[in-house]
Amino acid sequence: QVQLVESGGGLVQAGGSLRLSCAASGRTFSNYAMGWFRQAPGKERELVATIRWTSPSTYYADSVKGRFTISRDNAKNTVYLQMNSLKPEDTANYSCAARPGVRTTTPSLWDNWGQGTQVTVSS
Repeated sequence: QVQLVESGGGLVQAGGSLRLSCAASGRTFSNYAMGWFRQAPGKERELVATIRWTSPSTYYADSVKGRFTISRDNAKNTVYLQMNSLKPEDTANYSCAARPGVRTTTPSLWDNWGQGTQVTVSS
């Protein structure tokens, strides 16, 4: 059974940084895409960034380009989201997700989800 466990959220001031981690287990993920989504109160879930285990290609939402970096450690089966220059509008619950094949921006097409970790950016 696939398990995704996020960590690293918290409270930070605007301009600060946080690094989120997503530890994946339960299967071989070599053909999987991994993504970070976020959802703020009253808003739809938004795809933030994606990466694949066997490809260097990444995707970023326009709202985080140049500030966030997604990376992976294949040996640890862990995906990271380094978030720099955080803004109050980055405040949301961040979730890690996995799906076979390529990325999609549609949350319902991702098969596996972590429990989420809260990121709060104060002004």
